[in-house]
Parts: sequence; C-alpha cells; structure tokens
Amino acid sequence: MSASTGRARLLLATESRILVAEAPTGTGAPPAEAESSVGLDGARPTCLAVDPGHSGRAWCGTLRSGVFRTEDGGRSWRLSGLPGEHVTALAADPATQGVVRAGTEPSALWSSFDGGGSWEKAEGLDALPSSSEWAFPPKPETHHVRWIACDPRRSGRMWLAIEAGALVSTPDGGASWRDRTPGGPFDTHELAIHPDRPDSLRVAAGDGYYESADGGESWSSPMEGLGVPYLRSVAVDPGDPDVVVVSGASRARSTYVAGHADGRLFRRDGRRPWERVLTGWPDPPETIAPMLTAGLRPGELWAADERGVHRSVDGGMSWEPAVSLQQAPSHLRGLAVIEVGS
Repeated sequence: MSASTGRARLLLATESRILVAEAPTGTGAPPAEAESSVGLDGARPTCLAVDPGHSGRAWCGTLRSGVFRTEDGGRSWRLSGLPGEHVTALAADPATQGVVRAGTEPSALWSSFDGGGSWEKAEGLDALPSSSEWAFPPKPETHHVRWIACDPRRSGRMWLAIEAGALVSTPDGGASWRDRTPGGPFDTHELAIHPDRPDSLRVAAGDGYYESADGGESWSSPMEGLGVPYLRSVAVDPGDPDVVVVSGASRARSTYVAGHADGRLFRRDGRRPWERVLTGWPDPPETIAPMLTAGLRPGELWAADERGVHRSVDGGMSWEPAVSLQQAPSHLRGLAVIEVGS
C-alpha cells in the first residue's frame, strides 16, 4: 500500500448528527475538537462511506431519509437519492470511481453508477433459500443489510451481511447471488478486506470472529485469546494484511449502549493467538466496543467510542486520543477517515 500524501479528516456519525474533526498531524498532539456538520436537516445518520477515488467525497445513510452526499470532506451534506428509504449500509466501490452501493431495511441492494445521482435496485436477494430464516432479533418481523464489503480489484464483486441470518455474495453487482456457505458467520456485523489480499475476508460477528482465505468458499474461526463472544467491528492494518484488530463485548447490550458497556479491543498478528489491547483503553472495561476503521497510512488505525476518536500508528498495539467530544453520544453509527487534499 502506498502512503497517502493528503490530510486526514475524521467523520463520526452519532444517532443524531455527523461530527467532523481534523486528524492530528503527529503523535502526542492534543486532541482535536469535533464540530457538527450541516445539511442533514434532522435526518438521523445510520452509516458512512468514503469515496477512495475522489478527495472530499463521502456518503451518509439515514433512517428513512435516504442517502446524503458531501463534496467538502463532511462539512456540509445534501440529499443524494433514495428518499424515504431506511439505509442501513453503504460502500463505495474501490475498483470503479463513482460507483456506490446502499443496503436497506428490509434487505435490499441499491447501486448508483453516477456518484449518487440515480439508483437501481438489484433483484433476487430476497429469493435466496436462506431468506425465510432472516430476522433481526429486536424487530423479528424484518431484517436489513448490516454491512457491504466490495472487492478492491473487481468491480461488482461484493459480500453483504444480512442482520441476522447470512453473509451472502454477488460476483456481478447483484445480477446473481450466492447464499451463505456452511461454517461461515451467521450474524456478521462488519467485514474487512485488505487491498493487497482481495480474497482474504475478516469478519466481526455476533457469533464470534471468522476469516476466509478464499473469498468465502471456506471459513475458520480462530478464537484463542479472544476474551469476548460478541464482536462489533474489525479493521486490518493498511501496511500489513496479517495484522487484524477487533472490538467486542460480553453481550449485545454491553457492546453498543454507553453507560452499560464493557467493550474491549483485541489484536492478532498472523496466526498467533489474540491479545487484548490495554494501552489507551480502560481496564476494567467500561466503554462501548469501539467502531474501527483503517487509516490512510501503514500502521494507522482509528477507533471511536463515547469518549471520542482514538488513533494507533503501530498497527493497533497502542492508542492515544485524537478527537474529543463536547458531549458523549449514547450511540455511534459510523466512523470514516477521509482524505481532503495535500
């Protein structure tokens, strides 16, 4: 992975707004202060996605207000389609600029080939054999797309996490589908792919950690050293595809809800057992399981909890505060790092 030359800006979606902050330029610097963006007009954020081929561009999904887009690195937003839809997942296709994917509740895949100007719905997802078993426990009458992961080299090849019940895939942008495979995750929350290894899948799920070396044809679940059964988020070191960091907690409620949480962070290097990360994290655990995302440079990872955003520059071994929040949010919906120019 080539090192970025641009400046990094952090976007943090809470249950009611999007916060924006300039990333610190060096270690040991005081945390930056987050500011609220404008333009959502009361829409409630649900997820974020950054366009890797367009500086300053990102998308935000919302609760029944569709997709919003920013062209100025998150400072302001405007409606970009799917009004009235409950958007639950977003992903920008890294292999083709301007292509963005959206997942909704009930589970459906939408694609835009013009940066969000227009959208097309894929057919056949709800006809998969396992679809009769899909159900979201808090609302068992429905289900949704929790996460979309795009192949970094092949446009249209994607993995969709249905919450709850399946991790499914498509090789062609939703023209055809492949159902869940035996031995794979059931309750996938996030899936990370390193650009140098497009067939290597890393999954944080409600039923543990899973990984595949063959694009999801087969799965393993190395759990040695992983001290929690319920995982929320996963990220891979941009400079080393063997280094994986996950967050999780003892159960669902203690994963997401501030004030009732026991979130923890774990790191794995290659085939070694997982090790709990303590440098920069409270012990005993008392925060939500952080949202994670890879940075723009080798060794750089970002994590967000109710205290703010934290950064690691050593592949997740140690962390320090990077962004402070004036008010602790009850829930976090999305974390993204966006390049905004040199």
